[in-house]
Amino acid sequence: MRPRWASGQYDIKNPEKYLGLKSPRYRSSWEQVFMRFCDDNPSVAKWAFESIKIPFQNPLTGRHTVYVPDFFIQYNNKNGKAVAEVIEIKPKKQTLVDAAQKSISTRAAVALNHAKWEAATKWCRQKGIKFRVITEDDIFHSPAKR
Repeated sequence: MRPRWASGQYDIKNPEKYLGLKSPRYRSSWEQVFMRFCDDNPSVAKWAFESIKIPFQNPLTGRHTVYVPDFFIQYNNKNGKAVAEVIEIKPKKQTLVDAAQKSISTRAAVALNHAKWEAATKWCRQKGIKFRVITEDDIFHSPAKR
């Protein structure tokens, strides 16, 4: 039986931009799309996949462990200023507290994610980096007509 989501090894087109030692493995089509965006976008100077480890306390077990966000990117914003961000890609339903009312597993996923993101926000702030969670709405948006 095939998995319900895409997975595989991403073939890097611009290796000078990628900070990892070997080609990254995506576990969703959303990660694959974002890898392609980082690789192809001329504003993205550097990027890495699962390269950072952030300590946090798991609220479900009480244990201290590490969170590995999906991406680290360095890019030039529209004003030409260099910006660094840590990015996590998640389904929207795993980001919303309202969605946590649906099932025990969804509530657990939301609680765990929020603990990770709180630790990541603090870690990034200490290093002068932005932290952002991206959902399918961000990846597959339709820009408004002007």
